[in-house]
Order: sequence, then C-alpha cells, then structure tokens
Amino acid sequence: MFNITDLMTRIPIVLLALTVHEFSHAYVAYRLGDPTAQRMGRCTLNPLAHLDLFGTLCIMFGPIGWAKPVPVNPFNFRHPGRDNMLVSIAGPISNLLQAMAFALLLRGILHSNILDVIPDARSQWNIFRMVYIGVLVNCGLAVFNMLPIFPLDGFHVTRYFLGPEGKRTLDDLAPYGMYIILGLVALPFLTGNSISPLLWLIRHPVNLVLTHVAGCPGAF
Repeated sequence: MFNITDLMTRIPIVLLALTVHEFSHAYVAYRLGDPTAQRMGRCTLNPLAHLDLFGTLCIMFGPIGWAKPVPVNPFNFRHPGRDNMLVSIAGPISNLLQAMAFALLLRGILHSNILDVIPDARSQWNIFRMVYIGVLVNCGLAVFNMLPIFPLDGFHVTRYFLGPEGKRTLDDLAPYGMYIILGLVALPFLTGNSISPLLWLIRHPVNLVLTHVAGCPGAF
C-alpha cells in the first residue's frame, strides 16, 4: 500500500545517495585529467544536475534505481584503462561510505538515548526509519552498480581486470545490458515481489552492515 510518510522519508536519502554517487564520478574524473563532466555542470552536489526521472522513480517505489550517467572522455586520462576504472568505482565506493556512516548513526541511536530529546514518538520513529533507509538505499546502490552489466559501473571495473577473451565476452553482452537491467527491475512488479533477484543480491551485504556496523543483527 502506498504510504506518503514512507515516501517523504525516502526522498532525501535517495537524493543524497544518487547525487553523491554521480558527483564522485565527476570529481574523480576531473582530478584524473578529464574536465568533461565539470564543463557540463556535473561536478556539483546539486541533485537537479544528476537525476534521471525514470531511474529516480524506480528507486522511490522499487528495489533500485539510477541517475544520469556522468560523461567521461577516457582520452583525457594519462592512463585511460586504469583511470576509467577508478572513475567507475568511485560511485559505488561513495555509496558504501554513506551506508557505513548511516550504520554508525543507527548504532548510536540504538545504543544510546539520543532520540529522547525529541518528545514526539512519531518523530523519533521517522528519524530512525530515515537512518535505516540510508543503510538500505546506499548498500543497494553500491551492490547494484557493481554488477558487471553495461552500462553499470561494475562493467567497467570488471572489464579492467579481465584478460582479452574475458573483455570480448563482456563486450559481446554489452548491447543487451539495458534489457537485463530493466528485466531485473521489472521482475518484482510482475511477480508480486515473489521473484526479486536484486533483493536477493542486496540482502546479504545489507545484513552484514546492519549486524557488524549498526549492531542490529537480522534486521533486514
């Protein structure tokens, strides 16, 4: 059932996660010698510069989503292969760091009286839920984006470490990448959440972070 309160709690977390992800790509590319994204106004923490309408709706109402890809010109890099890989992995790393930060904040909430300064129980719950969603969303984005499927970040990272034959295999599959991604996103909606490969992939990393960083085992 649609819940406006849950949606309003989720919006700032999603905006932050997607914006920092794309900014990280743009900033690392700029630092490595490619000013393409910076010249196009993408080296910014303004969410409006990064959001993709369909990708944002997917993460608001579904298991995962995406923002507009940051334009990168590898020919501007001193070491094109390595530097392109570093730019690609910067986004997922930013989400992993955000997930850790939210998990530590969640640990503080769970093991202290920090929320007691807020007298309203509903407000306490909303703050707790926002921090919890911060862990879920950022873990989800980190895992999703590291899948070796074009045009996700994991495609470029995986390709860098493969030999010539592995690179050719990955390149042959690249034209079907968006169909695979759309299929993964659509499956939960088409099956009433009975089949959700993305949720299955995300569940274990999320539980690791919740258990060992946030200190709330079995919470997801």
